[in-house]
Amino acid sequence: MNIGDAARSSGVSAKMIRYYEQTGLIPPADRKESGYRDYSVQDVHRLRFIRRSRDLGFSVAEIQDLLGLWGDRSRQSADVRRIASAHIGELNARISSLQQMADTLQTLVDCCSGDDRPDCPILADLEEALEPVDPAVGAVGHLRSRL
Repeated sequence: MNIGDAARSSGVSAKMIRYYEQTGLIPPADRKESGYRDYSVQDVHRLRFIRRSRDLGFSVAEIQDLLGLWGDRSRQSADVRRIASAHIGELNARISSLQQMADTLQTLVDCCSGDDRPDCPILADLEEALEPVDPAVGAVGHLRSRL
């Protein structure tokens, strides 16, 4: 099947399929006499595996490791679990970081009267964030110390 058909069947865009070929996540497709890529059912299956891995936030390097384990029938599930567990730790760290950002923004929004006056604690904090801030205090602590 051509790249368009493979993209439709796998849910991966043609652009990403080409990228995955360049990065080695999928082997280079066979070529027809016309020079067009020719994908097999196995290629589409691999692309679906990659798409699902990306949907779960795995990096290209992690997907490469998972693909290696997926293709190795002598693998140990502990190896797969280790990769997934490490990824959960990364996701939780990102969630924590995003929650801190949301909390900081919520504090700034709560401090903003949102009226016709030009004074805006949100802009003031963004401006002050350009100055070095004690990492132990952070932006929220920095804001609260002025309130």
